[in-house]
Amino acid sequence: MSAKIRGYVRAYAVILFASVLFGINFDWFFLPNQISLAGITGIGQILNHWFPALPIGVAVILLNIPLFFLGWRLLGGHMLVSSAVAMFLTSIMVDIVGALHTFQPMDPMLASIFGGVLLGVSIGLVLQQKATTGGTDLIARLLKVKFSWLPMGTLLMVVDLVVIVLVALVFQNLYSALYGLIALWISSVVIDKVLYGMDTSKVAYIISEHSAQIIPVIGDKLRRGVTILHGAGSYSGQPRDVLMCAFKQKQIVELKQTVRDIDPEAFLIVCDAHDVLGQGFHINDPHGV
Repeated sequence: MSAKIRGYVRAYAVILFASVLFGINFDWFFLPNQISLAGITGIGQILNHWFPALPIGVAVILLNIPLFFLGWRLLGGHMLVSSAVAMFLTSIMVDIVGALHTFQPMDPMLASIFGGVLLGVSIGLVLQQKATTGGTDLIARLLKVKFSWLPMGTLLMVVDLVVIVLVALVFQNLYSALYGLIALWISSVVIDKVLYGMDTSKVAYIISEHSAQIIPVIGDKLRRGVTILHGAGSYSGQPRDVLMCAFKQKQIVELKQTVRDIDPEAFLIVCDAHDVLGQGFHINDPHGV
């Protein structure tokens, strides 16, 4: 079996696992506790409420058909095929799990927290395979083409807010929407953790009169390279070096202490960084999510 075929087999195996997890999660935490689920599945809840004979999973498949036609030209054939498989499996698993077992209601807060976590894991695993579960996942993926600098979890959260409001209006249940917002926020955070890793990378910008002393210490202690950016002070007009260094979240305390020990007057800015590629960091697909 070639490496390419093994890659496809692994990808679809992960999608199948994520789909089963999605179905269990929805039928266990969202449906019996009347918590609004965002996305096309949320609209499926509305249609199922109006037409009880229409299963939620079937409604989701029907609603996704026009979206897949929209995304075909923008995302390409392979991604749409894998997304169609993921959408079909997650939708069918919702109905299959619901037919096999009826879960009892629980405390809504617990349901929204754990439901949000499992929702984030399942969708994150699908997105990790360069696919979507359709619906707002697909809409967010289309928006990602235009707004590539925004994290997928953030895009999903913004798009899904609209659906949660609609579900709240239809069911006339404000608490259902509020619990849905909790689950949505948690899932967006978890999605980004699944996609970008638990150990978030950082970028530091250091302005110091002792740059020549700071550079070798960062290299020796943190094993990180430093890029020298040449700038100038806006007030004095004097040339000034700005040190840029990418590092791991766990190294932030050591980096700050290192700079302070050498130059207590140094100006230090630390920012979040996504998809850091290269030596010492994960080798990710730069064209991925």
